[in-house]
Formats: sequence, C-alpha cells, structure tokens
Amino acid sequence: MSLESLMWVEKYRPHKIDELVNQEEVKERLKPLLQKKGELPHLLFAGPPGSGKTTTALVLAREILGDLVGDYTLSLNASDERGIDAVRDRIKTFASYSDRREGVPFRLVILDEADEMTRDAQTALRRIMEETSRYTRFVLICNYSSNLIEPIQSRTAIFRFKKIGHEEVAARLKKIAKAEDVKVADKVIQAIAAAVDGDLRQGINLLQAASAGGTELTLEKVNAVTGSSVKERAAEIIRVALGGDFPGARLKLVELTRVYGIPESDFLRFANEEIAKGDDEKTGEAIKILAEYDYRLAMGANPEVQLTALLAELAALRSGRDGKR
Repeated sequence: MSLESLMWVEKYRPHKIDELVNQEEVKERLKPLLQKKGELPHLLFAGPPGSGKTTTALVLAREILGDLVGDYTLSLNASDERGIDAVRDRIKTFASYSDRREGVPFRLVILDEADEMTRDAQTALRRIMEETSRYTRFVLICNYSSNLIEPIQSRTAIFRFKKIGHEEVAARLKKIAKAEDVKVADKVIQAIAAAVDGDLRQGINLLQAASAGGTELTLEKVNAVTGSSVKERAAEIIRVALGGDFPGARLKLVELTRVYGIPESDFLRFANEEIAKGDDEKTGEAIKILAEYDYRLAMGANPEVQLTALLAELAALRSGRDGKR
C-alpha cells in the first residue's frame, strides 16, 4: 500500500499551481516564471507552517522536470541535514553534476526548513549556489527568512506565503471528508480549523486521526485528538516551567522531542504563543529569555542543551516572583 493511500495529507496534496489554497499572489507571480522554465531563478518560500510552501516546491518540480522529476530533484530537510558536512557532501555532490537529458533545463534542489541550517552551512550553501547556477536551481523553504544570511536572500526570488484563513481550512477539510465518506457536522470541521490556526497540513492530519475507527466524526473524537496535539503539549511544558517546576517541565520536554520528534523551531514558536498569553510583570522577561535561546539555536548551539536551559531560566522566574532571585 502506497504512502499516498495511507496519509490523507499526501493523497490530497495539490498537483497543479491553481490547486494551491489561498495563495493567490504566489500563484500569480509563479505562473509567468513557468512560461520560461530555463530562466527560473533560485527561489525562497517563506511563511507559516502548513501554508503550502513544500507543496508548491513539489508542484514546480513536476511542472519543470515532468516524468524525470525523480532523477533530477534532490529534496532534503535542513533540520536533519543542518551541518556544513551535509551541505558539502550531499548537496554539493548532487548540484555539481552538469549532465542533463533533452528537455531538462537544470537540476533542482529543494531544501526544506532552510532556516534551521547553521551559519557556516549557509555560507557553504551560498558558494554552491553561485558555482552551480548554470545547471542547478535551489528552492529554499523556511518559516522565517530573517534566519537566513543576507547573501542567500539576495540571490533568491522571495515568495511570502500567508497563513491560510479559518474558512479556507474548513472548506478544504469538508472536501476531503466528503471524498473519504466521513460523516461530519459543520461544527466539528470548525473545531478542527480553530485548533490548527491556519496550518492546513495539521488540520488534515487531525481530521484523519479523529476519523480512525469509524465513518462518523464527532466533536468528542476531535477534542480527544486536539487535546494531545504537540502544540498543546508544548504549551503545557511552558506552563509547568513558569510554575517553577523545572524537573517536571524537562521530563515533558524529553518526551515531546524524543517521542514526538517536534523540531526545536516549532517548540519555540508554540512557547512564544503560550508565554504571550501572560499579563503580569514577568511576561516581558520571559519573552526576552525565549528570544535569547532562539538566537543561540540559530547560531548552531546544541538544541537539547539550549531548550533545557530555557526551561531552567523560565522556572527561575518563579523564584524572582517570590523575591528570592
């Protein structure tokens, strides 16, 4: 059984530019570029998770390379291949091949979560982009373009993706539910759309998870699934840390990162959302602490050590609140 038949997020992934959800400006800018495929520049797709960046890159690859997309495309996740050795070895080796079949304008490297790469790795990548530009194009995908060095940003055409609106997410989920013959009330679809806050990929995954074991989707099933989402788990870790329980927060962090495999960038994003809900005098201080560790991770520091230290500092704010710090 293929991956597409198992995972709805793959089964219903758009295959054409016009099928992309709620990214009209991106679509209008990309269409003229596809008319002259050989002149396509390096591209940078930036925007929130689940907004269609990776899907758009895959659509472009198929449009440009056709049936040879598998032979002439290298797709990597930079959060796994974030070091300079990965750039020099895997990316440079692939990008340096100049052989092309008739009708193939260039090789294509799709680098997801490019903002997770270390600065040294980004510098090495910039050199490769320069040296191989005659026969290789790069599509860099990130949540925050500001985490990429300026020389890379200046060598790409930047496309900024918007968060998908609540109603657009709901409409897409309704369409998938109908195709899968899942009975679901409108209020249930709305609950999923509200829970994912514009992340369509997560919404589709939640819809599938909540639908498992039956063809009728209830609000209780949705609440059971969304209540244990990684976003809520990350928020709980922050609440525990801010409550002064460092050991408890660290234990939950280990579970989240090692069992659920959440990227550190996602954890920090969810942590920021949770901290920003505060309204006391320590909220601003907590945000500053979070920003410091975000910077350290961007500089290539060890993620596990830094996230643990982050929780320790947040827990210490409790002592400061009690006048002991």
